[in-house]
Amino acid sequence: QVQLVESGGGLVQAGGSLRLSCAASGSIFSISDMGWYRQAPGKQRELVATITSVGNTLYADSVKGRFTISRDNAKMTVYLQMNSLKPEDTAVYYCNAECMTTRWDRLRDYWGQGTQVTVSS
Repeated sequence: QVQLVESGGGLVQAGGSLRLSCAASGSIFSISDMGWYRQAPGKQRELVATITSVGNTLYADSVKGRFTISRDNAKMTVYLQMNSLKPEDTAVYYCNAECMTTRWDRLRDYWGQGTQVTVSS
């Protein structure tokens, strides 16, 4: 089993910052891409940012220049530094990781339980 545990969400005023963390644990042989997605009320889940195992990153246009994704492979942890937050960033943020549980396994998607980020105007 693979578990992803997020932390760092909360309530912040517009213009403020938050840092999300997501630690993977369990029976993990290797982790490929890790990322953050978000879902606002009444909307579909959308990609925020992803990072490969060697550090290549991809961002949604709406967060470019404000959010930074990073990871610590030794700790199996991915981070999301969110600066200049806007009310439209309000959502539940989900961590995602593509993991192999054994060397013979295929890559599978795993998700965290989500952490609420609320930005007040």
